[in-house]
Amino acid sequence: MSRYFFALLSICALAACGKAPPQALGTLEYDRIGMPAPAAERVVAIKVREGEQVAAGQPLLELDPTHTQADLAAAQAQAQQQQANLLELRVGPRQEDIAKARADLAAAEAQARDARAYYQRLLPLQKDNYAAAADIDRARAAAGNADGQVAAAKATLDALVHGTRPEQIAQGEAALAAAQAQAAAQNVLLGKLALVAPRAGRIDSLPYKLGDQAPVGAPLVVMLAGDAPYARIYLQEPQRARLRVGDTVRVHVDGRDKVYQGKLRLIRSEPEFTPYYALIGEDAARLSYLAEVTLGPDAADLPVGMPVRVDYPEAKP
Repeated sequence: MSRYFFALLSICALAACGKAPPQALGTLEYDRIGMPAPAAERVVAIKVREGEQVAAGQPLLELDPTHTQADLAAAQAQAQQQQANLLELRVGPRQEDIAKARADLAAAEAQARDARAYYQRLLPLQKDNYAAAADIDRARAAAGNADGQVAAAKATLDALVHGTRPEQIAQGEAALAAAQAQAAAQNVLLGKLALVAPRAGRIDSLPYKLGDQAPVGAPLVVMLAGDAPYARIYLQEPQRARLRVGDTVRVHVDGRDKVYQGKLRLIRSEPEFTPYYALIGEDAARLSYLAEVTLGPDAADLPVGMPVRVDYPEAKP
């Protein structure tokens, strides 16, 4: 009986010694950069291929600039027109316009004097019925109308003499600023039609081919950025409390015998999965927390998407 008891103890001891340490599972990932279409234009040039390594600033793809160039030319012409209008407001009226207004005023005054004189000549004739009442009324109206023309001509002359109002200049400046901003926006859009790499990386996907017309916002180029991939893993709740950002971990990649060293760069505070039952007791152990592990340059040749296993570091005292 004792022999079987010691044998059972030995088996249990061996099982305890051979028990694998807790691990976190995940995959190798890169930071993905999507470059959306700034305008609904045709793809006219593709200068890279999928899987190619590119440097920062390297040309990638070009969209047809014809329509945007036309919009830019129209916006620039509108800005030039508003600038000329503002200059005209600041300079004020021409001397020739003022002289013409003076002449118009003099002509209106002469016509007013003639109309008033004619009306005054008709008034004495009304008493002896030598002039019809309708003629006298027309003469009175003509004299009043002539006086009105004099007032209008004088007001026009005064407006020219006093020059442009400050409010008009302010409106002209605002219109010019708006036109210049529109031209600048079109110029920026034109520059975006030639896509360049925002940073060094690898071309992961080119969803659209030569001649395709992508809608605004659709990804034209998808890049994998960074010198090496990182491991995206899911930490179990029992080990979450003893891990900190900056901890060193050992990363195992499927199909590779080498063990890679990495550092935790991110641990999410919210769990990725929350069960519907109460999170008490053993239920809480079912939670998983997303974390990211940075790898060194020796992992640069690892393909994205490979499964990984991460050993937890030793517990801190």
